[in-house]
Amino acid sequence: MVVVGGGIIGLSIAWRAAQTGRSVRLIDPAPARGATFAAAGMLAPVSEYHHQEDALLPAMRESAARYPEFVRALAPADEVAGYLRNETLLVGIDHGDRQALSDLHTAHRRAGLAAEPLTTREARTREPLLGPRVTSAYRVPGDHQIDPRMLTARLIDELTRTVAGSRRVGIVRVQAVALLHDDPSDHDSPVTGVRLADGTTVAGAEVVLANSLGARMIDGLPDGLELPVRPVFGDILRLRMPDPTRPLLGTTVRALVHGESVYLVPRADGTLVVGATQREDGLEAVSAGGVHRLLHNAQLVLPTVAELPLVEATARARPGTPDNAPLLGRIRGRDGAAISGLVVATGFFRHGVLLAPLAADIVLGLFDGHPDPRWDAFLPDRLAHPRADLTAERTPR
Repeated sequence: MVVVGGGIIGLSIAWRAAQTGRSVRLIDPAPARGATFAAAGMLAPVSEYHHQEDALLPAMRESAARYPEFVRALAPADEVAGYLRNETLLVGIDHGDRQALSDLHTAHRRAGLAAEPLTTREARTREPLLGPRVTSAYRVPGDHQIDPRMLTARLIDELTRTVAGSRRVGIVRVQAVALLHDDPSDHDSPVTGVRLADGTTVAGAEVVLANSLGARMIDGLPDGLELPVRPVFGDILRLRMPDPTRPLLGTTVRALVHGESVYLVPRADGTLVVGATQREDGLEAVSAGGVHRLLHNAQLVLPTVAELPLVEATARARPGTPDNAPLLGRIRGRDGAAISGLVVATGFFRHGVLLAPLAADIVLGLFDGHPDPRWDAFLPDRLAHPRADLTAERTPR
């Protein structure tokens, strides 16, 4: 099989496929250097819940529940992959923030999500360095974190090590530019591999397009299909805490500051991740205004931020979709049947790290001929394929 794209989604799919004994080639000129490189790694189905994204909630909860086993199979100890079971605090600054968090808590209760109101005294008992402007707080015990850079480094190591026997697993660091079809004149015919930028080809019984925004630009997609992913840029900062053994925060803090969102994620390596802006201005570089807002808002939540060295400012583009849900599954041709040999896994927007274990298992189920109807809301042609009937048979031809 061939996986195009080496972000957290593509790496997870490739690794899980290799675990089943499949021959795997992952195609990416720079694995784990896109949106995954910037991601904060919050595993937060409760904190990330949005009223208009109810279709995502079951997937977010399911994938978060799968993370412990996912990490356990990959690394002998959680810390190898940067998996921390610390909690999350939701905090607000002004009256509007308090009301917004209260409304969110009401939605949490309605959806059966665990979040506990705290007094400000209780919040400061947990996090003594919270600033005096913090006036409301909620505890979310089940929202944890993982370090995406550590996790992907481990996945890349697993995919590049020598494997005994005839099975071959590896990474090809060249860009894929086109799908290959059984009938080159018919883009609805079975997909048999990919062509690379250097002119070489890689054959595979299955091809997974997990290359984020690049999926929409690859040649050979079924005629008339446009994958509706757009770049949503974000700035994110990393600061150095003075003593890694005594972090400034013991929990992830997600705050509303005069209606703007900011989060502070303490890493086991002594860094503090502060993020993230969300903009669609096309600016690929770090935004000076974005950095200013992040630092200003972070200081209102945790004043000691002003004393920390800024060690990194990063900007990356997340692949957004019109409904903020991923494009995940097989694409159907003109006759309504799924096109054999092709799976799409992109458009994960803010949730790529969180949804990686579930996405990998969904794709493996498709390989084995066992699609899970619970995730039909994510079918990749639901938004952009006028030929497709959403109730059509999804078994490959």
